[in-house]
Amino acid sequence: MPRLMALDQQGQLTSAHVRLVAAAVGRSERTVWRWVKEARATGQTEAKRRPRFTVTPEIRRLLALWGGNASAVLRELKQRAATDPRQPEVPSLATLHQALRRDLTPGDRAGLARGEAARRAFDVFGQRPPGNRNEAWEGDHKCVPVKVWVEDELMQPCLTWFIDCARKVIMGWAVTPHAASRDAVLAALRTALDRSDPFGPAGGLPGLVRVDRGKEFLCAPVTLALGAFAVPVVDLPAYSPHLKGTIEALNDSVEEMLFVSMPRYTSQQKLTGGRTADPDEPALTFEAFVGLLQEWVRWWNYEHKPDKLKGLTPMEAWRADPTPLYDVPAQQLAHFGLEDDGKTRVITTRGVQWRNHAYIGPWMVGMGGNRVAVRHLPHHDASIEVFALDGTYLGSAVLAEQASREQVRAVRNVRKAKERRLRADLKAAARLRRDRYEAVTSATPPRRLGALTEAEAEAELAGESTAALRRADPGYIPHTAVPDGWARPVPADPPPPEESPLEEGE
Repeated sequence: MPRLMALDQQGQLTSAHVRLVAAAVGRSERTVWRWVKEARATGQTEAKRRPRFTVTPEIRRLLALWGGNASAVLRELKQRAATDPRQPEVPSLATLHQALRRDLTPGDRAGLARGEAARRAFDVFGQRPPGNRNEAWEGDHKCVPVKVWVEDELMQPCLTWFIDCARKVIMGWAVTPHAASRDAVLAALRTALDRSDPFGPAGGLPGLVRVDRGKEFLCAPVTLALGAFAVPVVDLPAYSPHLKGTIEALNDSVEEMLFVSMPRYTSQQKLTGGRTADPDEPALTFEAFVGLLQEWVRWWNYEHKPDKLKGLTPMEAWRADPTPLYDVPAQQLAHFGLEDDGKTRVITTRGVQWRNHAYIGPWMVGMGGNRVAVRHLPHHDASIEVFALDGTYLGSAVLAEQASREQVRAVRNVRKAKERRLRADLKAAARLRRDRYEAVTSATPPRRLGALTEAEAEAELAGESTAALRRADPGYIPHTAVPDGWARPVPADPPPPEESPLEEGE
């Protein structure tokens, strides 16, 4: 219409122009001439829009309040209109649904109903260029959803690993029976960097390592160990799994391909009441679990063919990449991830003294009197690494008087017994503190349940006062009533009253 009106103002509008526009927009010539007539009268060249219901910020807030329930939002609007005549006209449910579909994106509707995680499912994320081998690694922890036996106790292990983003090779991994700490990160990194047997042939120094703000990945031992090789650790924003999609895809793959088939898988199908089909299913030992995981990692690297590698296995794609590698010398790798308190120690006849314990090794024979430096992996007290003051690696040393496995098990059992006793005491105290109230059917003040007589209250208070005295004096024995059968002392007869002397004159 703006073009037709421009021709009309110039006196050049003809039936041929109207016929051409009508054929292009699929309307009759008569309709187009009517548009021209209305435009000449009103000067408006835009199509008239009928007033319609739109989603306002208030509607969005109500939708978030009611968890995306359009019917509940409509009831709220009707209630407001009934109490306030100034409220706008309430639409029908069909009109409201149509406006929500028209004015809100699927991501907005999901976010208002179920939160940010649901909204992100409708986002579009770009992909990084494939890059070359060792250009970037990604690391993460994976809490294994499988319960395994660890010294007569069922526990869920934690898997720490690193993957090459370009060639999808699992570079290094480590498993701990408990929640992972920085020693697991250092152990996985050390196997990833080492190209010697049995960790190779993949390895070398990466260009960077991406992590998601895990404190174990960002601790000083890890950042300093990688910083010594000029490898930056990229700290990604929290709750942004799309920024490290390669390791997240690996976490999903190992669960779908391996963990789901293991006994005692925590996310297995449930029966009525939340029970599993076989609650007494035998669990794997920790050693058996690690063996199965090791075999799966070998299959992933040497047999699995991801779609993005065009028919190659990760290891074949790794070997075919001509990008040069930067190997870590064995002498420097011996220092990797070890902590040092900065003190020097002397090798004596008892070995090396560290943390009030003696550590010995066969290589110490004949080296008494030498001054050395001690380094160790975090949380590992059973062995240490010993270096000369010039940095030369001398060897490992183990704890000289380490307790036997039976002694360690006995100490652990005593600790568990004390823990169970304390837990029972705390539960009993919680039951005493718990207050229950009467159910109400109207807005009335709550009424406490559980009748307590005056005698019961006094008895409990008396017992608590006795317990307090016993805590203050462990040797205190409270007085009790004398039994009826006991002989009681007979009181002596009272002495006769003394006579007063007579006074003179009486």
